[in-house]
Amino acid sequence: MAEAYVSVQDLDFHYPDGTPALRGVNLEIGTNEFVALIGQNGSGKTTLGKCLNGLLKPSAGAVLVDGLDTRSRGIVKKMATRVGYVFQNPDHQLFNNTVFKEIAYGPRNLGMDEAETRARVYEAARVAGVSESIFDEHPFFLTKGLRQRVAIASILAMRPRVLIVDEPTTGQDFRQSLEVMNFLERLWREEGHSIVIVTHEMSLAARYSRRTVLLGHGQVLADGPTREVLSQTDTLARSDVLPTQVTRLAQRLTDLGVRPDVILVEELVEEMVRVHQRHRRAVG
Repeated sequence: MAEAYVSVQDLDFHYPDGTPALRGVNLEIGTNEFVALIGQNGSGKTTLGKCLNGLLKPSAGAVLVDGLDTRSRGIVKKMATRVGYVFQNPDHQLFNNTVFKEIAYGPRNLGMDEAETRARVYEAARVAGVSESIFDEHPFFLTKGLRQRVAIASILAMRPRVLIVDEPTTGQDFRQSLEVMNFLERLWREEGHSIVIVTHEMSLAARYSRRTVLLGHGQVLADGPTREVLSQTDTLARSDVLPTQVTRLAQRLTDLGVRPDVILVEELVEEMVRVHQRHRRAVG
């Protein structure tokens, strides 16, 4: 794993009514990683995501970001330039009356002059695929896919090293979902960001993440390469999560010689071709 940029140490979190959400979580996220936080509703994944950038403060334990403790006073602005958080619903994040003002809000709030602010707005918009032609439009009049890109651009304008995106494809059709996920992958590959997606969709984790963290009942149940975690049927079941349909089918075909850790459709096709070829050689 890459050198730790975010370090979670014995993290506990309780909501104000006393409900425990996280218990004894230890986790490190390095630079230029693509990580999926998975688990069923109530597993603690969204709460953990919000703890990673200081939106929520630990009830016990600590979260260190670039050596800074998220519990420290006056830490909010420092966190904004290190770990960005994109909410599941972009409408919970957008509040300015033009796209330009929305993207510029962060840099302005950090005290940057207008020249630097404009430079960051244009840079973030370019990276996020937000056209300058909509800078004067109201964000709420855009499609959800575009609103999400504006939300992401508003975070990128503060140039965080880590970007956390909560349920990136909720409420979007297949084409929009593909666009968002391919965009996040480009941020990881080409811009050097660490990407953390919070998701209950195993297919997203299988296709895009290189590392997967499984949470259940507020605890980390598995943490490792995505292929390894998503093929652990018994461990996934402890968080009431099923492997992808492809993995379940592959595991039913192991008697034929199919690998049990297949997580993508194209991998299963390759496995079936290999099994067929081997059978032909055997009977030939």
